[in-house]
Amino acid sequence: MARLQSVLHAAARLIYSKWKYEHITLLLRELQWLSVPERIQFKLAVLVFHCLHGTAPPYLADQLQPVAALESCRRLRSSARLDIPRARQTTIGDCAFYVAGPRVWNSLSSSTQSAPSLLVFRRLLICELFHRCYDLC
Repeated sequence: MARLQSVLHAAARLIYSKWKYEHITLLLRELQWLSVPERIQFKLAVLVFHCLHGTAPPYLADQLQPVAALESCRRLRSSARLDIPRARQTTIGDCAFYVAGPRVWNSLSSSTQSAPSLLVFRRLLICELFHRCYDLC
């Protein structure tokens, strides 16, 4: 991810004709670019949205399970969330879609999760991730 982030920084410096050692955060905020981890979270959240709304392939949608579907957790407040299964391997397994997707989805606000359409969801998601990325209130 560090190499991808450095390419993103180099592109921002190229656009603004800045030197290599100048601070980059303000340039990225002005361009309204997300950092690489937030871009990954964006892609995962959009894919989970597709899975939950039936527009993703079944082999992906079958990997996601709401907490409400579990017999022991039906009456919990977290029943609107997705179940995060335990990864078999802690290093590689945490990157698998069935673990990373629900983790990103559960970290989103309820207003973003309950967006009525993909277009609205993407707008709300970008705003939420942008605020997280640059610590905006």
